Amino acid sequence: MRVLVVEDERRMAAALRRGLQAEGFAVDLAHDGNEGLHLARVGDYDVVVLDIMLPGMSGYNVCKQLRAEENWVPILMLSAKDGEYDMADGLDLGADDYLTKPFSYVVLVARLRALLRRGGGRRPAVLRAGDLSLDPAARAVTRGEAPVELTPREFALLEYLMRRPGEVVSKPEILEHVWDTYDTDPNVVEVYVGYLRRKIDTPFGRAALQTVRGAGYRLASDGG
Repeated sequence: MRVLVVEDERRMAAALRRGLQAEGFAVDLAHDGNEGLHLARVGDYDVVVLDIMLPGMSGYNVCKQLRAEENWVPILMLSAKDGEYDMADGLDLGADDYLTKPFSYVVLVARLRALLRRGGGRRPAVLRAGDLSLDPAARAVTRGEAPVELTPREFALLEYLMRRPGEVVSKPEILEHVWDTYDTDPNVVEVYVGYLRRKIDTPFGRAALQTVRGAGYRLASDGG
């Protein structure tokens, strides 16, 4: 398996290469963001280990650029910044995992193997269904050029449905993932679906949010 390590601290980068090579990985190194972006573009890597604080271009921007180019190589971000908002920023920009320094080498290898098992499927930073778009990092929804104002719960519901375009999603699944409970009255899902329709569909003459009788709801992959 080929790994690209983008880390400006050369001693740490060399240590990571030695350790990963001992685990059977083939490892390339980059010491700044621009070099890392170039190698990630042209190399056929199975996973990228990406530091955030890099000269030239930050790890955040490297990740953002790769995802904008629809490069879905799994990315594990490394950072000395351990705040929850720093972690959220990295994941929202398209990273697959986030590990803070100092870290356990055993945990790093285990997480890399988990990412390799998952593979590099499509995971866009901005979700789209036709002209309907949702940006989790910016907490913004638009229909064409028109902004759509949603409450936090409406946003969470739309995001969950847009991550599964064209799939029928049941009320219990929605309750578990959007309300984090099975105990809430299932009718609340129907109520919020109605709220969403009045914001993302009705004003635009669309029918993206569909009810599948006896099964649940579906967000049309073409945006309705």
